[in-house]
Amino acid sequence: MAELRIRQAVRALLVTPDQHVLLVRFEFPTRTVWALPGGGIDPGETDLEALHRELIEEVGLHDPVVGPHVWNREHIIPHEDGMWDGQQDRFYLVEATERFDPAPALSWEQLRAERLHELRWWPLDDIEAATEGGAWFAPKQLGALLRQLTTDGPPTTPIDTGI
Repeated sequence: MAELRIRQAVRALLVTPDQHVLLVRFEFPTRTVWALPGGGIDPGETDLEALHRELIEEVGLHDPVVGPHVWNREHIIPHEDGMWDGQQDRFYLVEATERFDPAPALSWEQLRAERLHELRWWPLDDIEAATEGGAWFAPKQLGALLRQLTTDGPPTTPIDTGI
């Protein structure tokens, strides 16, 4: 059996003091998925370099204060472009002292080409309720993970989120 081709990626966990989280809406042929901003690591980039680039491109956030690496997620599913068999995400806590209006550096045409269709601040309670209502989040247990993070603070070592 051939070795799996796993795309390396980083994601930003922007949580405000009033427990709002910035999420992006991806539209795939099979479902809508809400996820944290971020994306693939380019050759030669570090996690932090990729995270800074992705936050500028998707959110318009320059010079973020990046905190600890809090979660890991590996999802084995073929990408539509055929280049990857899955993705490994590393999630970093990023300081968000208040909600702001995202202003992506990429055009909406470019973002939609990557299947990104919306950026929205979600209250933590709404994420938990939407999960119970059948909405798809990545990671799947995002609401519970966020509740644990906001209650207990960042873990001493990154937590495996499951899919």
